[in-house]
Amino acid sequence: MIYKFEPIYKERVWGGNMFARHLNRSVPTNSKLGESWDVVDRDCSVSKIVNSEEFQSLRELIEKKPAETLGPGWASDMKFPILVKWLDCSKRLSLQVHPPKNMAKKLNGEPKTENWFVAHAESDAALFAGITKGTTKEIFEEAIKDGIAEKFCHKQNTKKGHSLLVESGRIHAIDAGNLILEIQQNSDTTYRVFDWGRTGLNGKPRELHLTESLECIDFNDFEPSVLSTSDKEGIEVIAACEQFRIRRFNTNSKGLHHLKNEDEDCLLIHSIAGNIEVNDETLLPGEHALVPYSKACSVFSPETSTFITTDNFIHTNSKCNLN
Repeated sequence: MIYKFEPIYKERVWGGNMFARHLNRSVPTNSKLGESWDVVDRDCSVSKIVNSEEFQSLRELIEKKPAETLGPGWASDMKFPILVKWLDCSKRLSLQVHPPKNMAKKLNGEPKTENWFVAHAESDAALFAGITKGTTKEIFEEAIKDGIAEKFCHKQNTKKGHSLLVESGRIHAIDAGNLILEIQQNSDTTYRVFDWGRTGLNGKPRELHLTESLECIDFNDFEPSVLSTSDKEGIEVIAACEQFRIRRFNTNSKGLHHLKNEDEDCLLIHSIAGNIEVNDETLLPGEHALVPYSKACSVFSPETSTFITTDNFIHTNSKCNLN
């Protein structure tokens, strides 16, 4: 048994209609849908399970079967540690930073490390990550006051298949023209540094968090490079950190991958291109599945396909690792 989920859509000032155009989803094309929260377990938003008569939501699944779902030692009140989103970045996002663990505690926020996988990119798409060489905190603070913070942030073009690990403390922004699969810690703490002078959906300027941002930015994080993932048949680790491991699988028609045995850490599967069969369920491009700790899992590709897995995110020794 695997579990599939119903997306939760969020309007954003930078959103567009790429969910309909590139993920073949039935969503309003005249709205600014910027985020699709596809796997989430938060007080404000909880994923609804769409292929189970026994459990209605991810929260109910964990509450009733914590050990079977996430492994021995998992308490029923502990949140699922990963949040999975699709981002429609039809316009540029704000320049922002997420707090590292030590600063998150001080600022009453949540640490957040995330990974971006570019599923589609327009010809002029780009992103910002890290600062340019030689930039100091003092230089950057003056640039914020002068409205030229962008000048000191490292910008690079993006293409389909690019991937970037955005660890807590890394200043970043996604430029217009990207459709991105974001896999992150279960957190929703973001400090905006600069928002290009625009207003939000309510017509008012969006809140900035300059004091918090300057405390959180890693000013030794100079010009990180995106990873150009392979489109050749095989398996590739595209991100590995304390919070998770992410692998890309490219398979030819009739390909079979055994991903886990029974009573091994649960994992997430994200379908990118081509239909795949996960145990007894079909995943279409853009869909996700949770494979519980107690279940074995194999993926069969009836056609040439690409899928991504997320695992190594189970930490039961301390609740603070999950925040």
